[in-house]
Amino acid sequence: MVDYDIENELQPVLGPDEKLLWTGRPKRGIVFRGSDMVDIPFSLMWCGFAIFWEYNAITSNTPFFFKLFGIPFVLVGLHITVGRFFADARNRASTIYGITNDRIIIKSGVNSSAIKSLTIKNLTDITFTTNNNGVGTIMLGPMIPGYSMMQGTGRFGSRQTLAPSMLELIDDVQAVYQKIIEQQRLP
Repeated sequence: MVDYDIENELQPVLGPDEKLLWTGRPKRGIVFRGSDMVDIPFSLMWCGFAIFWEYNAITSNTPFFFKLFGIPFVLVGLHITVGRFFADARNRASTIYGITNDRIIIKSGVNSSAIKSLTIKNLTDITFTTNNNGVGTIMLGPMIPGYSMMQGTGRFGSRQTLAPSMLELIDDVQAVYQKIIEQQRLP
């Protein structure tokens, strides 16, 4: 299936003999992942302690440095507790995918655009995960140790640091996976 809005966005990067076979985008909105079972309690403790520190520093007669010292920790705590979910949703909202007869294209970027191109014939270790409703992720390349434990994201939303290239949270993931495999088998 080809989405014509996405096709128009990808058209400028297609070669003369390339044909789009599939286009898609990741699931939108706030997404909770398996790693959040660890990340959420940790972030709540971090943020709680940072706010407790800052409150005590402001309300007691401490030097000005101690009042300033806690501010970055509160800001980091707020980001890892709440902000990371919105940053992840914003990143996924600006990401699109395309599969052509020759390659997989991943276009992403919030403020500027980045294009990642993977030649289908050169890909190894293509795997996918799926849930009951057919939404899933296709991993493109060898798994990085510890990645599967994180289930699709690095600690606190920095999925780029742990994950290989991927088509993340797409509908009908098994059909898309089959398209990639079919293109690999062609002479």
